[in-house]
This record gives sequence, C-alpha cells and structure tokens, in this order.
Amino acid sequence: MTDKTMSADEVAGRLADGMTLGIGGWGSRRKPMAMVRAVLRTQLRDLTVVSYGGPDVGMLVAAGRVRRLVVPFVTLDSIPLEPHYRAARERGGVELTEIDEAMFMWGLHAAANRLPFLPVRAGIGSDVMRVNPGLRTVTSPYDDGETFVAVPALRVDAALVHVNRADRLGNGQYLGPDPYFDDLFCEAADTAYVSCERIVETAELTKDAAPQTLLVKRHTVTGVVEAPHGAHFTSCAPDYGRDEAFQKTYATTPWPEFAQRYLGGDEQAYRSAAGEGA
Repeated sequence: MTDKTMSADEVAGRLADGMTLGIGGWGSRRKPMAMVRAVLRTQLRDLTVVSYGGPDVGMLVAAGRVRRLVVPFVTLDSIPLEPHYRAARERGGVELTEIDEAMFMWGLHAAANRLPFLPVRAGIGSDVMRVNPGLRTVTSPYDDGETFVAVPALRVDAALVHVNRADRLGNGQYLGPDPYFDDLFCEAADTAYVSCERIVETAELTKDAAPQTLLVKRHTVTGVVEAPHGAHFTSCAPDYGRDEAFQKTYATTPWPEFAQRYLGGDEQAYRSAAGEGA
C-alpha cells in the first residue's frame, strides 16, 4: 500500500518529449484539464496524443506540442468541431490517424490485454479503410470465414484521466452518468495518472455509492492528483456542468491571446483568471 499523491506539475515533470499520451474523458466532458494545463507549462514537444478528443487536443495542438493525433473525433460537444484542432488541420500542422469510435475502443481493449490487435466488424465497407491504408484485415479461422478489421493496440506511455473521487492508493471513482473509457486508458498505459475532485479515505468511496463506480483500480495507477475543478471548463457531473460561457471564450479567442490571458501562470492563476469558482 503506497501513498501515490502528487501534484499536476509533478505528473508533467515525469513526461518526456516524443511520448504517447492517452487522455481520458469524452469531447468536452470530464477531461483532465488541470494536468493538461500542467503539460502546457512545460516545454514538452513531439507528443502523440490518443484521445476521444476535446479541448485537451485543441490546446495541445494549438500550442504546438503534438506531432501526431490518434482520434475518432475532436469536439466541444455544444460546439461541434473543436476550433483550434480544425485550424491546425487546415494548416497541415499535425499528423492524423482518424478511426471509428468502436475501433478506437477495441484498440484500447487490445492494449489493455497486451494483445497486438483485436478483430472488429467496425470499419468494414467504410472510408475508414481508405484513409487508413495501413489497416489490415484478418479472416476468421472457423467455418464462418468472416473478414474483420485487425485494429492495432493503442498502447500509450502515459495516461491522464480525471474522476470525481479517488483515494491515496489510486482507486478512482466516477459518479456521473458515463464512465467513458478512463479505465481502459489506464490499463493500456505504462504509467497512469488520475486527477480527482477530492481525495477521500478508501472506505468512503463505497459509503454512499455502489462498488461499480470504482472505475479505476489502484494497480493500474502511478499517481493521484487532488484537483478541485480539475476538469474545468469541461463538465464533471454531478459535481459541476460544463462552463459554457468560458468554453465560448476559449473557442472564439485567438490562441496566443487565450494562452497569455489564462495559461501564463500556475493553476491558481488560471482559476482566478477563469473565474471558475474555487
């Protein structure tokens, strides 16, 4: 039993240029934004980012930290297309591997189970195969003889996820309506870092919530960060919803101006500038 607590800046300090980062959450929902902002305070470069993308992808791409993206989409949910991601793609400034949502999920499953690939039906007959000429197919060895897409494992060097509660040992709990795939990101990673709204004692995790809410298991977790409002400006239900006003500011402000105004200092400076209630 080990106390795994650390700061977001300590997490960022453990990362290195050229790493593959898996970032949990979905679109503009429960993204580990405090840790993303910590990464932006470093000089990390040439990252490969694997994500059901939202402002995590938009910010890292806008800041020039990403060499390659592996995503099924990049959205702000209430704003359908993430604007900074779109701008980077229009400039041709980042390599892109875009695959179907289900293919992405099974790629994480393959990595979590230490398999080189998993066969899936998703993608057959679609342009996913055309835009990803490196994808291969496999034929079932059984009587059905069906052809499947062989989705390669999405292995990541480090995963960053955000949950509602966690203990100091690395058990992470979600309390909202959807677990997304944060557990798979942690299991697919060599190291995994979990931020949470509040660190609690282990017994408190199941005092008022079902055991099924214990999404992330301690054996997959390297570090735990207590980060109140650490998903801001994305949502972290039921603790808080998406800050739509601030998200609109993010989406409509030129990146250099936004970065200077909100990302020039530490996390407390960001919270003060964003006025996001701490």
